[in-house]
Amino acid sequence: MKMQQDLDKLKKTNKIFIKTFGCQMNEYDSNRIYDSVKKIGFEKTEKYEDANCYLLNTCHIRDKAKEKVYSEIGRVKKIFRSKKKPLVIIAGCVAQAENQEMLKREPYIDLVIGPQAYHKINDTILNYTKKKKKIEETEFDAVSKFKYLSKLKNEAGKVSSFLTIQEGCDKFCHFCVVPYTRGPEYSRPFKQILDEAKYLADNGAREIVLLGQNVNAYDNQGYRLSDLILNIEKLSEIKRVRYTTSHPKDMTEDLIEVYKTSEKLMPLVHLPVQSGSNKILKLMNRKHTIEEYLSTFDKLKEINSNIEFSSDFIIGYPGEEDQDFKDTTRLIERIKFINSYSFIFSPRPGTVAENLDLIEKKISFERLEKIQTILFENQIQMNKSLNGKVIDVLVENLTDDKSKAFGRSEYMTSVIFNGKKKDIGKIVQVKIKDSNRNTLFGEIIANSDKKVA
Repeated sequence: MKMQQDLDKLKKTNKIFIKTFGCQMNEYDSNRIYDSVKKIGFEKTEKYEDANCYLLNTCHIRDKAKEKVYSEIGRVKKIFRSKKKPLVIIAGCVAQAENQEMLKREPYIDLVIGPQAYHKINDTILNYTKKKKKIEETEFDAVSKFKYLSKLKNEAGKVSSFLTIQEGCDKFCHFCVVPYTRGPEYSRPFKQILDEAKYLADNGAREIVLLGQNVNAYDNQGYRLSDLILNIEKLSEIKRVRYTTSHPKDMTEDLIEVYKTSEKLMPLVHLPVQSGSNKILKLMNRKHTIEEYLSTFDKLKEINSNIEFSSDFIIGYPGEEDQDFKDTTRLIERIKFINSYSFIFSPRPGTVAENLDLIEKKISFERLEKIQTILFENQIQMNKSLNGKVIDVLVENLTDDKSKAFGRSEYMTSVIFNGKKKDIGKIVQVKIKDSNRNTLFGEIIANSDKKVA
C-alpha cells in the first residue's frame, strides 16, 4: 500500500532528463537506467526545463571529469532558479569515485549512485521521495545489477545497439581509474547476453556492438568472446557484429581465429596500444609489448588483408623521452591506424601515476600535434581511397533535416547519402563521391539492399 502511494506521488511529476558523458558503456547504462525508472512512472524528456528528475551519468576517464560535473550542476541550478528544484541524481564513475564527497560539496545533489548499483535506483528514488534523505549507493555488485537488468527489456530500439557483456578491469594500468570505479572484471552469463541480443534483434537492431572495459577478457563458464560472436551472428536479423574496447593482452588465438570463420564480424579492430615504446608500456603497467602487439596485427592481416586497426594513444606520459615518442610515430607509420584517439597524459586521483613528475606542457603539446597530424592524414587517405568505389552501408537513420540518410561503413566511418526512411535498417550499396576526415558522401545505388544470411 505504501509503495503504491509512493508510485502515485511520482506519477504526478514523472519527467526524467538523462545526460550522458563518456563511453559507449555509459550510453548503454543510461538506456538501462531509463528501462528501470519507467517501472516507477518516469517518462524521458529531452528538455531540461520539463524535468522534475535530472540524472547525470558521468565518466572519470577524461580530464577534469569531476569539475565538469559541478559545472553541469551549476547550469541546472540556473535553469531551475525560478522553478521547483528537480530530484538531482549523479550516476556513473565520478559518482563511484567521489561518493559522499559530492553530497557534502554540492547540497543541490540528492542521490549518488555508482555504476554497479543501478539495480537499486528505483528503491533509492522511492526512499528519497518518502524520507527526503540524501543517499549514496556505491557498492560493487555487478552480479545483482545484471541479474536485475536481465529482467527488464532493453528498449533502446536502435539499428546499431550496444550490449554490455563485461565490466570492470583487473589490469591496473598505472594511469587508469577503471578498476576503482567499475571494480574487478565481471563477465555476464552467456545465456543472459544471448537473450538480450535476441530481444534487440527482434526489436529492430541490425548491428550489435558488444561492450566491455576489457571486452575480450570475457570468460563465463568457459565461453569466450569468440563464442558470443559466433552465436549472435546466427540471429538472422543481425547483419553486423562489433566489439570494443579490447586489451592487447586478451587477443587470444580463438578470437583471432574467429576472423576466419565469422560472416558478420566487421573488419575493424579497435585495439588500444597507448604507446609505441616498450619502456613506456612497462611504466604504464600495460602488460603487453610492442612485439606482441605487432604479432596480433600480422596474424589478423594474414587472415584478412582488409582488416584495419584503430587505437588509443597517451602522449607525454611521465618518463617519455624523444626516443619513446619516435617509437610511437614509427608504430603509427607501420600500422597506419585509420581512426584513433590521442590525448596528453592527465593524472587521475587514486592512480599510481597521480603524483609522477609531468613532462613540460609545451613538449607534450608539440608531440600531440605531430601524432595527430599523422593519424589524421591516415584517416584522410583511407577515406580518399574510397572515392569512386561502391561500399556497403548499414543505414541507421535520417539526418536532422530529413534530406539525407546516415549510416556507417564496415570500418565505422560515417556515410551521408541520398537514402530514404525505407532504407533504415538495411545494408545498401553507396557509391562514394567525396569525403573529409570523418565522413564519406555518396549516392545510393538503386535496388541495392544487400541480403545477409
